[in-house]
Amino acid sequence: MKQRIITGIIGGALFISMVMLGSWFFALFITIVASVAMVELLKMKKIAPFSLMGGISLISMWLLLVPTTWFEQVIPIHFTKVEIFIFLILVLLMFTVLTKNTFTFDEVGFVILSSVYVGFGFHYLIVTREIPDTGLFLVFFVMFLIWTTDSGAYFAGRAFGKHKLWPDISPKKTIEGSIGGIVAAIIVGTVIYLIFPEYLSYMTATLIILVASTFGQLGDLVESALKRHYSVKDSGNVLPGHGGILDRFDSLIYVMPILHLLQLI
Repeated sequence: MKQRIITGIIGGALFISMVMLGSWFFALFITIVASVAMVELLKMKKIAPFSLMGGISLISMWLLLVPTTWFEQVIPIHFTKVEIFIFLILVLLMFTVLTKNTFTFDEVGFVILSSVYVGFGFHYLIVTREIPDTGLFLVFFVMFLIWTTDSGAYFAGRAFGKHKLWPDISPKKTIEGSIGGIVAAIIVGTVIYLIFPEYLSYMTATLIILVASTFGQLGDLVESALKRHYSVKDSGNVLPGHGGILDRFDSLIYVMPILHLLQLI
């Protein structure tokens, strides 16, 4: 417990500091964090990060991670990120033939989905922070909603939990806890909105609260399903007492793309 608290304080302080700094400091920090998360996924699948397949996987993730404006400045060619990503997918499929199925179609699917999951998840975190005037508030707003949901679900589950939410994926989570997490997010999110009403309309703030709280829990279940499928307790051990990067960012990188796709951010 002591180690968990120390790691939480140091990690939380570092992350909050980077969010406050913003600009390339935050983007570089998130790039490192995303790279570690991708390595964790590769290790789950037993793909060596420093192998050819591991390298292509990381390149695919980085391609989706970097903001489009950065990509256009660094790569002065007339190809979009999506076009290059599709080309990499075709290269991966080619390797299934060249390696005589040593590198299988299933592994290609894993690499592609992992790149999208990690790359786009952290991409939209960077993009959100870069929004003029409101970016800093939005990142903290969503973060606090996810943290509040987690805490509310934990305490509500302990106090009232009787019905399992999804026992095959996460045996300890309960329906009562899930509802408690959403209620806690609504209360805290409303208080934050009342303190800073200038950043969002009431309707937008309410929708962000509901989406972040609900899909944040789903994002946690997605990562739990991954770990259960690959028979690992934690995604990694880079954060003593907390597990890996994915264990800490699973909800955030699942919620951010959804908020952008729904045009709430």
